[in-house]
Amino acid sequence: MPNPTAAMLVIGDEILSGRTRDSNMHHLAGELTRRGITLVEVRVVSDSRDAIMTAVRELKDRADHVFTSGGIGPTHDDITADCIAAAFGVSIDVRDDARALMAAHYDRQGMEFNAARMRMARIPEGATLIENPVSVAPGFTLGNVHVMAGVPTVFQAMVASVLPKLTGGAPLQSQTLRIDRGEGDVAGPLGELAAEYPELSIGSYPFQRDGAYGTNIVIRGTDGPMVSAAMAKLAQLFPGTPA
Repeated sequence: MPNPTAAMLVIGDEILSGRTRDSNMHHLAGELTRRGITLVEVRVVSDSRDAIMTAVRELKDRADHVFTSGGIGPTHDDITADCIAAAFGVSIDVRDDARALMAAHYDRQGMEFNAARMRMARIPEGATLIENPVSVAPGFTLGNVHVMAGVPTVFQAMVASVLPKLTGGAPLQSQTLRIDRGEGDVAGPLGELAAEYPELSIGSYPFQRDGAYGTNIVIRGTDGPMVSAAMAKLAQLFPGTPA
């Protein structure tokens, strides 16, 4: 039985402009791999209502889970929560449990729980809260869409809160072999090996070092013995290559 699938939607003009480097996708991909959930697509969209809504509607029908990153803060351009509500056709308003969490947090900090911060307590109808142990303001899950903050420390904490509740599959295992030959030399035998093991993902990643060309071959799959068998055959095809 194939593993569950996931897609990620990264939201923010700052990502597309190059002002901010996204690290959340890298973190999520690693955590999903360990959980046995296959990340099949990642999109990056601007802070545009139409772009966010279109992406959410498409991705939630293509993957078992959708993870969003960014746009649930207190400023005017944080529109993700509204867009998610609209994409599902539900209302959105300040919710008592989210407001209570945040009011207590800001009271402990001696800070005003003002109207801007209150925006982060607006939750779409029917959603469940995602715990935020870093800064309290919650994310939420609506249907199969998990809506999270863009700040990496908060995003990572929210991922840690959500993943244990999801049904995973067999963790993906991988092995790598470095071959000191260019891709043109390894392509033929590699294609034959891939045809022999259709259940596995076999990828080639070329590199150049000190003027010489080489290729890293990565074999991935959920069946550990099969991955090892394919790697052993690959090593026989290219004897004398370093592991």
